[in-house]
Amino acid sequence: MEAEKTINHYLAHVSEEVFTRAKSIKVLITDIDGVMTDGGIIYDDQGIEYKKYNVKDGLIVQHLRKAKILVGAITGRASQVVENRCEELKFDFHYHGIKDKGKKLEEILQTIEVSMEEVAYIGDDLIDLPILANVGLAISPADALPYVKIYSHYVSPFAGGKGVFREVADILLHSKGQLVPIIENLSKKEL
Repeated sequence: MEAEKTINHYLAHVSEEVFTRAKSIKVLITDIDGVMTDGGIIYDDQGIEYKKYNVKDGLIVQHLRKAKILVGAITGRASQVVENRCEELKFDFHYHGIKDKGKKLEEILQTIEVSMEEVAYIGDDLIDLPILANVGLAISPADALPYVKIYSHYVSPFAGGKGVFREVADILLHSKGQLVPIIENLSKKEL
């Protein structure tokens, strides 16, 4: 019962409307820069790109997939570093260098037979608006642009690269009654 009490406290700020929307989600899609990273890009003097990711964001992907929630990314930049991270996390799909994210989402939904209402999307900038304005659960990180936040059902208290993806995954799993069992199962003491 300690896990349930802790989770209820951790997610106490999340509205009932968000949890209701989260219950019907079958696909979680995220932008990368500004969501899974802080939006910064570092280049060394040889032009090699570096990004910093939050390891806690990645850890939860396997649990989403076990809960039969597909996980994907649609990002506006083409970057080998990002492709590598998506592959490492075993995302079900990821698309890079996409300028029309709304059109790409429509194409994806036709192949996986999921409705817009069954999609959660995390985005932080103008390019994300065609998706945020149409999905069942639209989320923005705390540091998203103000005119993007107004199209979100939920604005996380976490900034991009600081755990927003993890919090959203936790909300989805908790809405389906699966987060507490995951915690309790992993914390069992061996005899």
